[in-house]
Amino acid sequence: MSRLPARTFDPSHLLAVARAERPADLLLRNTRIVNVFSGEIESGDIAVCGDRIAGIGSRYRAAREIDCGGGFVAPGLIDAHVHIESSLCTPPQFARAVVPRGVTTAVIDPHEIANVAGVAGVVYMIESSRGLPLRVVVMASSCVPATPMGSAGSALTVEALLQLRQHFPEVLGLAEVMNFPGVISGDGAMRAKIDAFAGRPIDGHCPGVSGAVLNAYVAAGVGSDHECVSVDEAREKLSRGLYILIREATNARNLHALLPLVTPANARRICFCTDDRQPADLLGPGSIDMMVREAIGFGIDPVDAIRMATLNACEWFGLHDRGAVAPGRLADMIVFDDLRSPVARMVISGGEIVAEDGISKVDAMEGEKPKPAVRGRCQIDFRRVSFRVPAAASRARVIGSIEGQLITECRVLEMKSAGGELVSDMARDILKIAVIERHRGTGNVGLGFIQGIGLKRGAIAGTVAHDHHNLVVIGADDASMRAAVARVAAMGGGLCVADGGRILAELPLTVAGLMSEQPIERVRDDYDRLLAAAKQLGSKMADPFMAMSFMALEVIPVLKLTDQGLVDVTRFEFVDLCV
Repeated sequence: MSRLPARTFDPSHLLAVARAERPADLLLRNTRIVNVFSGEIESGDIAVCGDRIAGIGSRYRAAREIDCGGGFVAPGLIDAHVHIESSLCTPPQFARAVVPRGVTTAVIDPHEIANVAGVAGVVYMIESSRGLPLRVVVMASSCVPATPMGSAGSALTVEALLQLRQHFPEVLGLAEVMNFPGVISGDGAMRAKIDAFAGRPIDGHCPGVSGAVLNAYVAAGVGSDHECVSVDEAREKLSRGLYILIREATNARNLHALLPLVTPANARRICFCTDDRQPADLLGPGSIDMMVREAIGFGIDPVDAIRMATLNACEWFGLHDRGAVAPGRLADMIVFDDLRSPVARMVISGGEIVAEDGISKVDAMEGEKPKPAVRGRCQIDFRRVSFRVPAAASRARVIGSIEGQLITECRVLEMKSAGGELVSDMARDILKIAVIERHRGTGNVGLGFIQGIGLKRGAIAGTVAHDHHNLVVIGADDASMRAAVARVAAMGGGLCVADGGRILAELPLTVAGLMSEQPIERVRDDYDRLLAAAKQLGSKMADPFMAMSFMALEVIPVLKLTDQGLVDVTRFEFVDLCV
Protein backbone atom coordinates (compact mmCIF):
# COMPACT_ATOMS: atom_id res chain seq x y z
CA MET A 1 0.00 0.00 0.00
CA SER A 2 1.51 3.28 -1.06
CA ARG A 3 2.29 6.17 1.23
CA LEU A 4 -0.17 9.03 1.44
CA PRO A 5 1.23 12.55 1.21
CA ALA A 6 1.42 14.23 4.59
CA ARG A 7 -1.60 16.48 5.13
CA THR A 8 -1.71 19.18 7.74
CA PHE A 9 -4.32 21.76 8.55
CA ASP A 10 -4.23 25.51 8.94
CA PRO A 11 -6.27 26.27 12.07
CA SER A 12 -7.52 29.59 10.75
CA HIS A 13 -8.59 28.00 7.46
CA LEU A 14 -10.23 25.13 9.34
CA LEU A 15 -12.26 27.59 11.40
CA ALA A 16 -13.30 29.51 8.30
CA VAL A 17 -14.54 26.28 6.73
CA ALA A 18 -16.27 25.34 9.99
CA ARG A 19 -18.08 28.71 9.95
CA ALA A 20 -19.18 27.93 6.36
CA GLU A 21 -17.31 30.99 5.11
CA ARG A 22 -14.97 29.03 2.84
CA PRO A 23 -15.53 25.85 0.83
CA ALA A 24 -14.44 22.55 2.29
CA ASP A 25 -12.12 20.16 0.48
CA LEU A 26 -14.64 17.33 0.66
CA LEU A 27 -18.30 17.24 1.55
CA LEU A 28 -20.21 14.07 2.35
CA ARG A 29 -23.86 14.84 1.69
CA ASN A 30 -26.99 13.00 2.75
CA THR A 31 -25.45 11.00 5.61
CA ARG A 32 -26.73 9.41 8.79
CA ILE A 33 -23.98 9.95 11.36
CA VAL A 34 -23.39 7.45 14.15
CA ASN A 35 -22.87 9.90 16.98
CA VAL A 36 -20.74 8.05 19.54
CA PHE A 37 -21.08 10.95 21.98
CA SER A 38 -24.87 11.15 22.17
CA GLY A 39 -25.67 7.60 21.13
CA GLU A 40 -27.98 8.92 18.43
CA ILE A 41 -28.15 8.70 14.66
CA GLU A 42 -27.85 12.25 13.32
CA SER A 43 -28.68 13.37 9.79
CA GLY A 44 -26.44 15.95 8.15
CA ASP A 45 -23.61 16.75 5.79
CA ILE A 46 -19.97 16.35 6.83
CA ALA A 47 -17.43 18.97 5.75
CA VAL A 48 -13.76 17.97 5.60
CA CYS A 49 -10.85 20.42 5.56
CA GLY A 50 -7.45 18.85 4.97
CA ASP A 51 -7.19 15.86 7.26
CA ARG A 52 -9.83 17.15 9.71
CA ILE A 53 -13.57 17.26 10.01
CA ALA A 54 -14.57 20.93 9.90
CA GLY A 55 -18.26 20.72 10.63
CA ILE A 56 -21.60 18.96 10.43
CA GLY A 57 -24.74 20.60 9.06
CA SER A 58 -26.49 21.68 5.89
CA ARG A 59 -24.79 24.98 5.04
CA TYR A 60 -21.53 23.65 3.66
CA ARG A 61 -20.16 23.53 0.12
CA ALA A 62 -16.96 21.98 -1.18
CA ALA A 63 -14.68 21.50 -4.17
CA ARG A 64 -15.70 17.84 -4.13
CA GLU A 65 -19.04 16.57 -2.98
CA ILE A 66 -20.20 12.97 -2.57
CA ASP A 67 -23.83 12.01 -2.11
CA CYS A 68 -23.80 9.13 0.39
CA GLY A 69 -27.42 8.25 -0.40
CA GLY A 70 -28.50 8.14 3.21
CA GLY A 71 -25.64 5.86 4.16
CA PHE A 72 -24.41 5.65 7.73
CA VAL A 73 -21.09 7.30 8.61
CA ALA A 74 -19.09 6.18 11.64
CA PRO A 75 -15.58 6.92 12.88
CA GLY A 76 -12.80 4.75 11.50
CA LEU A 77 -12.41 1.59 13.55
CA ILE A 78 -9.56 1.10 16.02
CA ASP A 79 -7.76 -2.13 16.87
CA ALA A 80 -6.86 -1.53 20.51
CA HIS A 81 -4.06 -4.11 20.65
CA VAL A 82 -2.40 -5.97 17.80
CA HIS A 83 0.94 -7.48 16.91
CA ILE A 84 1.27 -6.80 13.18
CA GLU A 85 4.02 -9.42 13.03
CA SER A 86 1.42 -12.11 13.73
CA SER A 87 -0.18 -11.38 10.36
CA LEU A 88 3.10 -12.77 8.97
CA CYS A 89 3.20 -9.62 6.82
CA THR A 90 4.92 -6.25 6.91
CA PRO A 91 2.91 -3.16 7.96
CA PRO A 92 2.04 -2.04 4.38
CA GLN A 93 0.59 -5.47 3.61
CA PHE A 94 -1.26 -5.60 6.94
CA ALA A 95 -2.77 -2.21 6.07
CA ARG A 96 -3.89 -3.56 2.68
CA ALA A 97 -5.97 -6.13 4.53
CA VAL A 98 -7.59 -4.04 7.26
CA VAL A 99 -8.04 -0.53 5.83
CA PRO A 100 -10.63 -1.51 3.17
CA ARG A 101 -12.66 -3.01 6.04
CA GLY A 102 -12.73 0.28 7.91
CA VAL A 103 -9.84 -0.07 10.37
CA THR A 104 -7.99 3.24 10.27
CA THR A 105 -5.96 3.04 13.52
CA ALA A 106 -4.01 0.15 15.01
CA VAL A 107 -2.41 0.32 18.44
CA ILE A 108 0.52 -2.03 18.06
CA ASP A 109 2.98 -3.73 20.37
CA PRO A 110 6.06 -4.62 18.27
CA HIS A 111 7.44 -6.96 20.92
CA GLU A 112 7.59 -9.89 18.50
CA ILE A 113 10.26 -8.29 16.34
CA ALA A 114 11.79 -6.59 19.39
CA ASN A 115 12.47 -10.00 20.91
CA VAL A 116 14.43 -10.87 17.77
CA ALA A 117 16.09 -7.59 16.77
CA GLY A 118 15.69 -5.22 19.72
CA VAL A 119 15.46 -1.47 19.11
CA ALA A 120 16.23 -1.95 15.40
CA GLY A 121 13.10 -4.07 15.10
CA VAL A 122 10.90 -1.46 16.75
CA VAL A 123 12.34 1.27 14.54
CA TYR A 124 11.67 -0.87 11.47
CA MET A 125 8.00 -1.21 12.42
CA ILE A 126 7.69 2.54 13.03
CA GLU A 127 9.39 3.60 9.81
CA SER A 128 7.63 1.05 7.61
CA SER A 129 4.26 2.22 8.98
CA ARG A 130 4.67 5.91 8.21
CA GLY A 131 2.49 7.39 5.53
CA LEU A 132 0.07 4.48 5.38
CA PRO A 133 -3.72 5.00 5.34
CA LEU A 134 -3.57 3.04 8.61
CA ARG A 135 -2.48 5.16 11.56
CA VAL A 136 -0.09 3.07 13.61
CA VAL A 137 0.24 3.97 17.28
CA VAL A 138 3.15 2.23 19.02
CA MET A 139 3.18 1.01 22.60
CA ALA A 140 6.75 0.49 23.81
CA SER A 141 7.33 -3.20 24.48
CA SER A 142 7.62 -3.67 28.22
CA CYS A 143 8.81 -7.27 28.45
CA VAL A 144 11.62 -8.01 26.02
CA PRO A 145 12.41 -10.72 26.88
CA ALA A 146 9.07 -11.77 28.36
CA THR A 147 10.89 -13.47 31.26
CA PRO A 148 14.41 -14.76 31.95
CA MET A 149 13.09 -18.30 31.36
CA GLY A 150 13.29 -17.99 27.56
CA SER A 151 16.31 -16.88 25.49
CA ALA A 152 15.32 -13.94 23.29
CA GLY A 153 17.47 -12.34 20.62
CA SER A 154 17.56 -8.99 22.36
CA ALA A 155 16.44 -7.02 25.40
CA LEU A 156 14.80 -3.63 25.84
CA THR A 157 15.95 -1.85 28.99
CA VAL A 158 14.10 1.05 30.54
CA GLU A 159 16.75 3.33 29.02
CA ALA A 160 16.02 1.94 25.55
CA LEU A 161 12.29 2.44 26.04
CA LEU A 162 12.82 6.05 27.10
CA GLN A 163 14.98 6.67 24.04
CA LEU A 164 12.25 5.30 21.79
CA ARG A 165 9.67 7.51 23.47
CA GLN A 166 11.92 10.56 23.14
CA HIS A 167 12.83 10.13 19.47
CA PHE A 168 9.65 8.72 17.97
CA PRO A 169 6.34 10.57 18.38
CA GLU A 170 4.53 7.39 17.38
CA VAL A 171 5.46 5.85 20.75
CA LEU A 172 2.56 6.54 23.08
CA GLY A 173 2.71 4.35 26.18
CA LEU A 174 3.89 1.06 27.66
CA ALA A 175 2.75 -2.16 26.01
CA GLU A 176 1.27 -5.20 27.70
CA VAL A 177 3.10 -5.82 30.96
CA MET A 178 3.32 -9.60 30.72
CA ASN A 179 5.62 -10.22 33.65
CA PHE A 180 2.69 -9.95 36.04
CA PRO A 181 4.45 -11.90 38.83
CA GLY A 182 7.25 -9.32 38.68
CA VAL A 183 4.80 -6.44 38.81
CA ILE A 184 2.85 -7.95 41.70
CA SER A 185 5.98 -8.70 43.73
CA GLY A 186 7.43 -5.23 43.15
CA ASP A 187 10.34 -6.30 40.94
CA GLY A 188 12.65 -3.31 40.54
CA ALA A 189 13.14 -3.58 36.77
CA MET A 190 9.41 -3.78 36.10
CA ARG A 191 8.75 -0.95 38.55
CA ALA A 192 11.25 1.25 36.69
CA LYS A 193 9.53 0.68 33.35
CA ILE A 194 6.10 1.43 34.74
CA ASP A 195 7.38 4.56 36.50
CA ALA A 196 9.04 5.72 33.26
CA PHE A 197 5.62 5.80 31.58
CA ALA A 198 3.63 7.21 34.48
CA GLY A 199 0.82 9.40 33.19
CA ARG A 200 0.70 7.51 29.91
CA PRO A 201 -1.41 4.47 29.06
CA ILE A 202 0.06 1.22 30.36
CA ASP A 203 -1.48 -1.94 28.94
CA GLY A 204 -1.78 -5.07 31.01
CA HIS A 205 -1.57 -8.82 30.51
CA CYS A 206 -2.62 -10.85 33.54
CA PRO A 207 -4.39 -14.09 32.60
CA GLY A 208 -6.26 -15.64 35.53
CA VAL A 209 -5.04 -13.06 38.05
CA SER A 210 -7.67 -12.45 40.73
CA GLY A 211 -8.27 -11.27 44.26
CA ALA A 212 -5.54 -9.54 46.24
CA VAL A 213 -2.85 -10.12 43.61
CA LEU A 214 -5.09 -8.45 41.02
CA ASN A 215 -5.39 -5.50 43.37
CA ALA A 216 -1.61 -5.29 43.51
CA TYR A 217 -1.29 -5.50 39.71
CA VAL A 218 -3.76 -2.65 39.21
CA ALA A 219 -2.24 -0.61 42.04
CA ALA A 220 1.10 -0.80 40.24
CA GLY A 221 -0.31 1.45 37.51
CA VAL A 222 -1.61 -0.92 34.83
CA GLY A 223 -4.83 0.18 33.12
CA SER A 224 -6.11 -2.54 30.78
CA ASP A 225 -6.20 -6.28 30.12
CA HIS A 226 -6.89 -8.33 26.99
CA GLU A 227 -6.37 -11.84 28.40
CA CYS A 228 -9.82 -12.51 29.89
CA VAL A 229 -11.42 -15.81 28.90
CA SER A 230 -14.58 -15.74 31.06
CA VAL A 231 -17.21 -13.21 32.06
CA ASP A 232 -16.40 -13.63 35.76
CA GLU A 233 -12.71 -12.89 35.16
CA ALA A 234 -13.48 -9.86 33.00
CA ARG A 235 -16.13 -8.54 35.41
CA GLU A 236 -13.70 -8.60 38.34
CA LYS A 237 -11.00 -6.84 36.36
CA LEU A 238 -13.49 -4.28 35.08
CA SER A 239 -14.66 -3.60 38.63
CA ARG A 240 -11.07 -2.96 39.71
CA GLY A 241 -10.71 -0.20 37.12
CA LEU A 242 -9.17 -1.94 34.14
CA TYR A 243 -10.35 -1.31 30.61
CA ILE A 244 -11.25 -4.68 29.12
CA LEU A 245 -9.99 -5.25 25.59
CA ILE A 246 -12.08 -8.11 24.25
CA ARG A 247 -9.90 -10.21 21.97
CA GLU A 248 -10.75 -12.22 18.89
CA ALA A 249 -7.47 -13.58 17.58
CA THR A 250 -6.89 -16.52 15.29
CA ASN A 251 -6.09 -18.86 18.16
CA ALA A 252 -7.62 -17.02 21.10
CA ARG A 253 -11.27 -16.54 20.29
CA ASN A 254 -12.74 -14.83 23.33
CA LEU A 255 -15.38 -12.61 21.72
CA HIS A 256 -18.46 -14.75 22.15
CA ALA A 257 -17.43 -15.91 25.62
CA LEU A 258 -17.16 -12.27 26.76
CA LEU A 259 -20.03 -10.54 24.95
CA PRO A 260 -22.43 -11.44 27.82
CA LEU A 261 -20.24 -9.16 29.96
CA VAL A 262 -21.35 -6.06 28.05
CA THR A 263 -24.17 -3.99 29.52
CA PRO A 264 -25.26 -0.38 28.96
CA ALA A 265 -23.73 0.39 32.35
CA ASN A 266 -20.21 -0.89 31.58
CA ALA A 267 -19.90 -0.72 27.79
CA ARG A 268 -17.91 2.53 27.96
CA ARG A 269 -14.95 0.66 29.52
CA ILE A 270 -14.74 -2.10 26.89
CA CYS A 271 -12.79 -2.09 23.63
CA PHE A 272 -12.09 -4.56 20.83
CA CYS A 273 -8.73 -5.98 19.75
CA THR A 274 -7.39 -8.77 17.53
CA ASP A 275 -3.97 -9.33 19.18
CA ASP A 276 -2.70 -12.05 16.81
CA ARG A 277 -4.62 -12.63 13.57
CA GLN A 278 -3.55 -14.54 10.48
CA PRO A 279 -3.95 -13.49 6.80
CA ALA A 280 -6.87 -15.83 6.05
CA ASP A 281 -8.87 -14.36 8.93
CA LEU A 282 -7.97 -10.77 8.03
CA LEU A 283 -8.88 -11.24 4.37
CA GLY A 284 -11.88 -13.47 5.12
CA PRO A 285 -14.08 -12.78 8.17
CA GLY A 286 -12.18 -9.58 8.84
CA SER A 287 -10.70 -7.63 11.71
CA ILE A 288 -12.40 -5.22 14.14
CA ASP A 289 -15.23 -4.84 11.61
CA MET A 290 -16.07 -8.51 12.08
CA MET A 291 -16.13 -8.06 15.86
CA VAL A 292 -18.57 -5.16 15.54
CA ARG A 293 -20.90 -7.22 13.37
CA GLU A 294 -20.72 -10.20 15.72
CA ALA A 295 -21.44 -7.98 18.73
CA ILE A 296 -24.48 -6.47 17.04
CA GLY A 297 -25.66 -9.93 16.01
CA PHE A 298 -25.35 -11.02 19.64
CA GLY A 299 -27.76 -8.28 20.64
CA ILE A 300 -25.56 -5.35 21.61
CA ASP A 301 -26.89 -1.98 20.49
CA PRO A 302 -25.18 -1.00 17.20
CA VAL A 303 -24.04 2.38 18.52
CA ASP A 304 -22.55 0.74 21.62
CA ALA A 305 -20.74 -1.81 19.46
CA ILE A 306 -19.33 0.92 17.21
CA ARG A 307 -18.37 3.00 20.25
CA MET A 308 -16.41 0.04 21.67
CA ALA A 309 -14.49 -0.06 18.39
CA THR A 310 -13.83 3.69 18.26
CA LEU A 311 -14.31 6.24 21.04
CA ASN A 312 -13.64 3.87 23.95
CA ALA A 313 -10.18 3.00 22.68
CA CYS A 314 -9.45 6.68 22.07
CA GLU A 315 -10.35 7.54 25.63
CA TRP A 316 -8.19 4.76 27.08
CA PHE A 317 -5.17 5.70 24.98
CA GLY A 318 -5.76 9.46 25.07
CA LEU A 319 -6.17 9.68 21.30
CA HIS A 320 -8.53 12.64 21.50
CA ASP A 321 -7.90 13.66 17.89
CA ARG A 322 -9.96 10.76 16.49
CA GLY A 323 -12.64 8.21 17.34
CA ALA A 324 -15.72 10.33 16.52
CA VAL A 325 -17.36 12.14 13.62
CA ALA A 326 -17.07 15.61 15.10
CA PRO A 327 -15.50 19.00 14.35
CA GLY A 328 -11.74 19.09 14.76
CA ARG A 329 -11.34 15.30 14.78
CA LEU A 330 -9.29 13.50 12.17
CA ALA A 331 -11.32 12.75 9.06
CA ASP A 332 -11.07 8.98 9.47
CA MET A 333 -14.51 7.60 8.61
CA ILE A 334 -16.37 4.64 7.19
CA VAL A 335 -19.54 4.76 5.12
CA PHE A 336 -21.89 1.76 5.21
CA ASP A 337 -25.52 0.92 4.50
CA ASP A 338 -26.74 -1.51 7.16
CA LEU A 339 -26.54 -0.40 10.78
CA ARG A 340 -27.16 -3.94 12.00
CA SER A 341 -24.40 -5.42 9.84
CA PRO A 342 -21.87 -2.71 9.00
CA VAL A 343 -19.72 -3.42 5.93
CA ALA A 344 -17.64 -0.48 4.72
CA ARG A 345 -18.48 0.66 1.21
CA MET A 346 -16.20 3.67 1.55
CA VAL A 347 -13.24 4.30 3.85
CA ILE A 348 -11.76 7.75 4.38
CA SER A 349 -8.43 8.27 6.10
CA GLY A 350 -7.14 11.76 6.77
CA GLY A 351 -9.70 13.21 4.40
CA GLU A 352 -8.68 10.94 1.52
CA ILE A 353 -10.90 8.21 0.09
CA VAL A 354 -8.65 5.16 0.50
CA ALA A 355 -11.01 2.28 -0.20
CA GLU A 356 -14.37 1.58 -1.84
CA ASP A 357 -16.40 -1.62 -1.77
CA GLY A 358 -13.59 -3.51 -0.05
CA ILE A 359 -11.00 -2.49 -2.66
CA SER A 360 -8.06 -0.25 -1.85
CA LYS A 361 -7.94 2.98 -3.83
CA VAL A 362 -4.28 3.40 -2.97
CA ASP A 363 -1.79 1.70 -5.25
CA ALA A 364 -0.01 -1.33 -3.86
CA MET A 365 3.65 -0.91 -3.19
CA GLU A 366 6.67 -2.74 -1.92
CA GLY A 367 8.00 -1.62 1.40
CA GLU A 368 11.58 -0.57 1.89
CA LYS A 369 13.93 -3.51 2.06
CA PRO A 370 14.63 -4.33 5.70
CA LYS A 371 18.11 -3.56 6.96
CA PRO A 372 20.38 -6.50 7.88
CA ALA A 373 19.59 -6.05 11.57
CA VAL A 374 16.04 -7.28 10.99
CA ARG A 375 16.69 -9.90 8.35
CA GLY A 376 15.73 -13.46 9.23
CA ARG A 377 18.45 -15.62 10.75
CA CYS A 378 18.86 -18.97 12.45
CA GLN A 379 22.16 -19.57 14.19
CA ILE A 380 21.98 -23.23 15.07
CA ASP A 381 24.78 -25.74 15.55
CA PHE A 382 23.01 -28.94 14.53
CA ARG A 383 25.78 -31.05 16.06
CA ARG A 384 24.41 -29.95 19.43
CA VAL A 385 20.74 -30.57 18.62
CA SER A 386 19.24 -33.82 19.91
CA PHE A 387 15.60 -34.78 20.30
CA ARG A 388 16.36 -37.76 22.54
CA VAL A 389 14.40 -37.87 25.83
CA PRO A 390 15.88 -40.41 28.27
CA ALA A 391 13.23 -42.49 30.05
CA ALA A 392 14.03 -41.27 33.56
CA ALA A 393 10.52 -42.26 34.65
CA SER A 394 7.43 -43.84 33.14
CA ARG A 395 5.28 -40.73 33.59
CA ALA A 396 5.80 -37.22 32.25
CA ARG A 397 4.25 -33.78 32.31
CA VAL A 398 2.53 -33.25 28.96
CA ILE A 399 1.36 -29.88 27.60
CA GLY A 400 -2.38 -30.10 26.98
CA SER A 401 -3.22 -27.88 24.03
CA ILE A 402 -6.79 -26.51 23.98
CA GLU A 403 -8.36 -25.59 20.65
CA GLY A 404 -9.02 -21.87 20.37
CA GLN A 405 -7.21 -20.92 23.59
CA LEU A 406 -3.74 -19.77 24.58
CA ILE A 407 -3.92 -21.37 28.00
CA THR A 408 -2.88 -25.02 28.28
CA GLU A 409 -3.26 -27.83 30.78
CA CYS A 410 -0.59 -29.79 32.63
CA ARG A 411 -1.36 -33.47 32.10
CA VAL A 412 0.70 -36.10 33.91
CA LEU A 413 0.52 -39.17 31.68
CA GLU A 414 1.99 -42.63 31.36
CA MET A 415 4.45 -42.49 28.48
CA LYS A 416 5.44 -44.82 25.68
CA SER A 417 9.13 -45.78 25.64
CA ALA A 418 11.51 -47.51 23.23
CA GLY A 419 15.24 -48.15 23.56
CA GLY A 420 15.45 -46.34 26.87
CA GLU A 421 13.79 -43.20 25.49
CA LEU A 422 10.37 -41.61 25.86
CA VAL A 423 8.78 -41.37 22.41
CA SER A 424 5.70 -39.98 20.71
CA ASP A 425 2.50 -41.98 21.01
CA MET A 426 0.26 -41.09 18.07
CA ALA A 427 -2.50 -43.44 19.25
CA ARG A 428 -3.01 -41.12 22.25
CA ASP A 429 -2.05 -37.96 20.34
CA ILE A 430 1.14 -37.46 22.38
CA LEU A 431 3.80 -35.81 20.24
CA LYS A 432 7.31 -34.61 20.95
CA ILE A 433 7.94 -30.87 21.08
CA ALA A 434 11.30 -29.08 21.05
CA VAL A 435 12.32 -25.43 21.31
CA ILE A 436 15.76 -24.63 19.84
CA GLU A 437 17.53 -21.36 20.60
CA ARG A 438 18.21 -19.67 17.23
CA HIS A 439 19.50 -16.18 17.98
CA ARG A 440 23.03 -16.79 19.29
CA GLY A 441 23.77 -20.44 18.66
CA THR A 442 23.89 -21.36 22.34
CA GLY A 443 22.85 -24.96 21.70
CA ASN A 444 19.92 -24.71 24.12
CA VAL A 445 17.19 -27.23 23.33
CA GLY A 446 14.08 -27.57 25.48
CA LEU A 447 12.31 -30.92 25.14
CA GLY A 448 8.81 -32.00 26.07
CA PHE A 449 5.59 -33.63 24.93
CA ILE A 450 2.29 -32.16 23.80
CA GLN A 451 -1.24 -33.49 23.38
CA GLY A 452 -3.93 -32.01 21.15
CA ILE A 453 -2.08 -31.23 17.90
CA GLY A 454 -3.15 -34.47 16.24
CA LEU A 455 -0.32 -35.33 13.86
CA LYS A 456 -0.24 -39.02 12.94
CA ARG A 457 3.12 -38.70 11.23
CA GLY A 458 5.65 -36.03 10.20
CA ALA A 459 6.40 -32.72 11.86
CA ILE A 460 5.66 -29.00 11.78
CA ALA A 461 8.22 -26.33 12.65
CA GLY A 462 8.64 -22.57 12.67
CA THR A 463 10.37 -19.51 14.05
CA VAL A 464 7.12 -17.89 15.16
CA ALA A 465 7.27 -18.82 18.85
CA HIS A 466 5.97 -16.14 21.18
CA ASP A 467 7.68 -14.19 22.51
CA HIS A 468 11.34 -15.17 22.20
CA HIS A 469 10.73 -16.57 18.69
CA ASN A 470 13.15 -19.40 18.85
CA LEU A 471 12.68 -22.38 16.55
CA VAL A 472 9.88 -24.66 17.72
CA VAL A 473 9.05 -28.07 16.26
CA ILE A 474 6.35 -30.65 17.00
CA GLY A 475 6.55 -34.10 15.51
CA ALA A 476 5.74 -37.78 15.47
CA ASP A 477 9.34 -38.88 14.85
CA ASP A 478 12.81 -37.42 15.23
CA ALA A 479 13.72 -37.72 11.54
CA SER A 480 10.76 -35.58 10.46
CA MET A 481 11.50 -33.08 13.21
CA ARG A 482 15.11 -32.76 12.13
CA ALA A 483 14.15 -32.31 8.47
CA ALA A 484 11.62 -29.59 9.32
CA VAL A 485 14.08 -27.75 11.55
CA ALA A 486 16.84 -27.92 8.95
CA ARG A 487 14.56 -26.43 6.28
CA VAL A 488 13.37 -23.60 8.50
CA ALA A 489 16.98 -22.78 9.39
CA ALA A 490 18.00 -22.82 5.73
CA MET A 491 15.26 -20.30 4.92
CA GLY A 492 16.57 -17.96 7.62
CA GLY A 493 13.26 -18.41 9.42
CA GLY A 494 9.74 -19.37 8.47
CA LEU A 495 7.24 -22.21 8.72
CA CYS A 496 7.50 -25.73 7.38
CA VAL A 497 5.80 -29.15 7.22
CA ALA A 498 7.94 -32.27 6.77
CA ASP A 499 7.18 -35.97 6.44
CA GLY A 500 10.35 -37.95 6.94
CA GLY A 501 12.89 -36.29 4.64
CA ARG A 502 10.23 -34.68 2.41
CA ILE A 503 9.22 -31.03 2.74
CA LEU A 504 5.49 -30.83 2.04
CA ALA A 505 4.96 -27.07 2.39
CA GLU A 506 6.86 -24.01 3.52
CA LEU A 507 6.57 -20.26 4.04
CA PRO A 508 9.80 -18.23 4.23
CA LEU A 509 9.64 -15.34 6.69
CA THR A 510 12.55 -13.18 5.64
CA VAL A 511 11.95 -10.29 8.07
CA ALA A 512 13.22 -11.44 11.48
CA GLY A 513 11.87 -14.93 10.85
CA LEU A 514 8.43 -13.43 11.53
CA MET A 515 7.16 -11.64 8.43
CA SER A 516 7.12 -12.21 4.69
CA GLU A 517 7.87 -9.48 2.18
CA GLN A 518 5.30 -10.96 -0.22
CA PRO A 519 1.76 -9.63 -0.79
CA ILE A 520 -0.64 -10.71 1.92
CA GLU A 521 -2.70 -12.73 -0.56
CA ARG A 522 0.32 -14.86 -1.42
CA VAL A 523 1.15 -15.28 2.26
CA ARG A 524 -2.41 -16.45 2.85
CA ASP A 525 -2.15 -18.96 -0.01
CA ASP A 526 1.19 -20.32 1.20
CA TYR A 527 -0.19 -20.55 4.72
CA ASP A 528 -3.23 -22.42 3.44
CA ARG A 529 -0.85 -24.94 1.87
CA LEU A 530 0.86 -25.37 5.23
CA LEU A 531 -2.48 -26.02 6.92
CA ALA A 532 -3.46 -28.49 4.21
CA ALA A 533 -0.15 -30.34 4.62
CA ALA A 534 -0.59 -30.51 8.41
CA LYS A 535 -4.11 -31.84 7.89
CA GLN A 536 -2.70 -34.43 5.49
CA LEU A 537 -0.46 -35.59 8.34
CA GLY A 538 -3.47 -36.01 10.60
CA SER A 539 -3.94 -32.74 12.48
CA LYS A 540 -7.58 -31.78 12.96
CA MET A 541 -6.79 -28.41 14.52
CA ALA A 542 -8.05 -25.37 12.65
CA ASP A 543 -4.56 -23.83 12.87
CA PRO A 544 -1.84 -25.99 14.45
CA PHE A 545 0.85 -23.43 13.56
CA MET A 546 -0.82 -20.68 15.56
CA ALA A 547 -1.32 -23.13 18.42
CA MET A 548 2.33 -24.19 18.23
CA SER A 549 3.49 -20.56 18.30
CA PHE A 550 2.08 -20.11 21.82
CA MET A 551 3.37 -23.34 23.33
CA ALA A 552 6.65 -21.58 24.11
CA LEU A 553 5.11 -18.52 25.80
CA GLU A 554 5.98 -18.82 29.45
CA VAL A 555 3.63 -16.08 30.70
CA ILE A 556 0.33 -17.77 29.83
CA PRO A 557 -0.70 -20.71 32.05
CA VAL A 558 -0.45 -23.51 32.66
CA LEU A 559 2.45 -25.50 31.18
CA LYS A 560 4.79 -24.16 28.48
CA LEU A 561 8.20 -25.03 27.01
CA THR A 562 11.13 -22.71 26.27
CA ASP A 563 14.64 -23.47 25.06
CA GLN A 564 15.63 -23.61 28.73
CA GLY A 565 13.06 -26.18 29.80
CA LEU A 566 9.50 -26.89 30.90
CA VAL A 567 7.80 -24.03 32.74
CA ASP A 568 4.95 -24.24 35.25
CA VAL A 569 3.53 -20.76 34.66
CA THR A 570 1.29 -20.78 37.74
CA ARG A 571 4.36 -21.28 39.94
CA PHE A 572 6.59 -19.33 37.54
CA GLU A 573 9.37 -21.89 37.75
CA PHE A 574 10.96 -24.71 35.79
CA VAL A 575 9.69 -28.22 36.42
CA ASP A 576 11.04 -31.64 35.48
CA LEU A 577 9.65 -33.33 32.41
CA CYS A 578 9.62 -36.77 33.99
CA VAL A 579 7.55 -37.33 37.11
